[in-house]
Amino acid sequence: MAGPDVSSADDLAGLLAHAATVPGPQIHGYWAGDLTTARTLGAAWGGDTFVDGSLGSHTAALHSPYADAPHHGTLHLDAAAVRDIALSATTAGLQTGFHAIGDAALTTVLDGLAAAAARTGHAHLRAARHRLEHAEMTTTDHLGRIAALGLVVSTQPAFDTRWGGPTGMYATRLGPARAAAMNPYAAMAGAGITLAFGSDAPVTPLDPWGAVRAATGHHTPGARLSPHAAFTAATRGGWYAARAEDDGHGILAPGHPATYAIWDGPRTGDWALPDPHAPTPQCRRTVLRGRILHDTPR
Repeated sequence: MAGPDVSSADDLAGLLAHAATVPGPQIHGYWAGDLTTARTLGAAWGGDTFVDGSLGSHTAALHSPYADAPHHGTLHLDAAAVRDIALSATTAGLQTGFHAIGDAALTTVLDGLAAAAARTGHAHLRAARHRLEHAEMTTTDHLGRIAALGLVVSTQPAFDTRWGGPTGMYATRLGPARAAAMNPYAAMAGAGITLAFGSDAPVTPLDPWGAVRAATGHHTPGARLSPHAAFTAATRGGWYAARAEDDGHGILAPGHPATYAIWDGPRTGDWALPDPHAPTPQCRRTVLRGRILHDTPR
């Protein structure tokens, strides 16, 4: 994730070139600058376009005022700006993403994307697979709209672990009722929305098993995912969010790239997955396109 405000095009180009020549994680670049540079870099465009800020700084955009501040936060873009970004990306065959945490920011993004879909056609916009980054205050009114637009929700379950609960930062900023409705993973999955788990590092650590544990142990019981659904969001969800499953990534099957990891840990009866509430499993082997990068004898 790069852009003129946080790094440079040369920085991203250097990373992509390095990643293409050495063994290691597969890197997908996102450029939050101009469209021409994104296409030159071979990167997705937009990446994490800021529509609002964060709850901690009282800058997430809300429909109702904060519980501990007499304002609604900050909205950086309106629906027309979102529409134009989505139209440019969709027409160019590129994916983009919008940082939206507050419910007002999410409504703004969905209004803008709906306006873009009205021009391009819903099938064309869905095919672009645009992303919502964070989408923490997703409401029941948003769920059907997100699913209809084919959006991927890129989200961070560790946020609930760190800031959720009746005495956490969410409750301080929003009050207990709105805080309990944050990050409704079960409702999202039930609406047919694809979830992709991440960390927003360095905000929370790079800890995929921790994300699975957080999603299955959400502070709000009704928002919890099953271990299998959480594991899918932490693995296949990322490939789908990056539009990389079209290259065969994200599943283990004949003819697909042999990219996988082998873990050793206590198992549950749910698809023989490690128990998300047991100690973190130990990685025994990591393989990228058939090449062993890490191997630990038993």
